[in-house]
Amino acid sequence: MLPGTGQSVETRPWKIASAETSVHEIGDRFVEPFRMSISKFVRTASLTALLAVPLAPTASQAETSPARVTILYDAFGKEASVRKDWGFSALVEVGGKRILFDTGNNADVFLANAKAKGVDFTTLDFVVQSHRHADHLAGLAEVLKVNPKVKIYGPKEGFGVYGSSLPSSFYRKNEQLPPEQRYYDGKPPETLQFGTAWNGANIEVIDKTTEIAPGIWLIALVSDQKGTLELKEVSLAINTPEGIVLLVGCSHPGIEKIVEAASAINPKIHYVFGGFHLVNAPDETIASVSASLRDKWKIENVAPGHCTGEPTFAGLREAFGDRYVYAGAGSVLELGKSRRAELNSYIHKASYSAATSSSELRGEAAALRGSDLEYYRARSATSPDAREPAMMKWLRASFRLPEPEARK
Repeated sequence: MLPGTGQSVETRPWKIASAETSVHEIGDRFVEPFRMSISKFVRTASLTALLAVPLAPTASQAETSPARVTILYDAFGKEASVRKDWGFSALVEVGGKRILFDTGNNADVFLANAKAKGVDFTTLDFVVQSHRHADHLAGLAEVLKVNPKVKIYGPKEGFGVYGSSLPSSFYRKNEQLPPEQRYYDGKPPETLQFGTAWNGANIEVIDKTTEIAPGIWLIALVSDQKGTLELKEVSLAINTPEGIVLLVGCSHPGIEKIVEAASAINPKIHYVFGGFHLVNAPDETIASVSASLRDKWKIENVAPGHCTGEPTFAGLREAFGDRYVYAGAGSVLELGKSRRAELNSYIHKASYSAATSSSELRGEAAALRGSDLEYYRARSATSPDAREPAMMKWLRASFRLPEPEARK
């Protein structure tokens, strides 16, 4: 087991030769043209140290790597070593990639939970930040402290915290003013670039559905919810042999619209994780969305969390039965057919619980109860969404932007 990774040596993309490896075998592979001149050096060198060279993951290594999602941040959870708070973060390990999706609401809680789950930020392939709300981005600065060059993807917005740009034509000009009273002395660049909240970070903003790596897609959509009509959100869709594994931050654009966009990549949706943004939805909306996700989009498994809401947890659990999966903070959820086939084995369930300290709970067993329910209820009473309308009203007034029309 490698420290801080939770992975065995066999699944790591490294190849280490043993001290018993013959010189001739090494020469055949690496130093055939120079065997006579360096054989003395090779015989006396430490072969283990010499050949401990990182290699790119092979297809077989990707197949044997973990395929799982670890919930690092949420306001409910059963694992005692993980702290609960309103917000969301998850680590996705699939196809040999390690992807951090969102970074929670409080940096200290985020770091504590990552430590409890053995997450090493230096080994991340990239980070996806779903949107600008503080309960999804507070831990990003901590990740950058240990991995300052990690690739970060976020939504593209004018005046967005992840960086943005606007044509200089967005503001009115007055040619009669003296140069010293005009923006850029009256000669602005064609495009104005705006900074990010993380100076020097390697951030790329996403404006449309984009494949950022083979089989790994980001879906960028704009909110159609009252109060957040201008908010852009990015969702993560991974095309696996089992179908799409979809992670959503808050589903401000609408969970069905996100699923629809994901189904354009692959109509088979294997799993949906994250916040469905139905925390205050009426019962008829919950019933309609639950039925649509099950019957129209034929989602195989749902693992909702964050802003999905208590009544929606119950509605989805009723609609999906044993295909509803508990995904509280600290949960480690395996992906793939082999995992689903093993769920019927009580022996496997017991051994899995002992190995991970977080057994997979489905259906009725996944219901929120007791202190778990009480804590989630208390934290959901104060959501950053309540502050969004006031902030957008101020921005529109400041830059004389028109009020947006409600999308139909």
